Amino acid sequence: MRKLTLLFAVVFMTSTAVFAQKKPIASPRDSVSGTIAGATVKIAFGSPAVKGRKIGGEIAPYGKIWRTGANEMTTFETSKALKIGGKTLPAGKYSLFSVPGETEWKFIFNSVTGKWGIKMDGSANDDASKDVLTVMAKAMKSPTMNERMTFKITPKGFTFLWGNVEVPVAVQ
Repeated sequence: MRKLTLLFAVVFMTSTAVFAQKKPIASPRDSVSGTIAGATVKIAFGSPAVKGRKIGGEIAPYGKIWRTGANEMTTFETSKALKIGGKTLPAGKYSLFSVPGETEWKFIFNSVTGKWGIKMDGSANDDASKDVLTVMAKAMKSPTMNERMTFKITPKGFTFLWGNVEVPVAVQ
């Protein structure tokens, strides 16, 4: 009976250890926050890795609307109205989509949040009728390689960083 109990305990502990191990998330959730023009701003996003792929080709294709991250919608939240590209973005929480380009990116602030970033067919889950503001921003080569997609918030705006791409967006 002791041997059976001991065997059961060993099997139980081994199976618990095996099943308790989880595979790391490929595109973990991340967020950045800071102050821009007196407003508290938070950007929450799924952070995909480049993994040797070409931005504008294999990932985030040029000219095609993209969810600006992975998995759930990327969100941009501001405590006060901001001027972006000469247009007013009211205080609130928005999903952030983009259309990547070789020299310029379009960023789209949409009023729909809390959904998955893509539809079943793989296209971006953007309802254009809910777009609140769109802005164009110049893309440049980043001085450092950023394996994981991220954002940086400064008093002058925010910057999208991924791979060799850097796209600063001026905010007033």
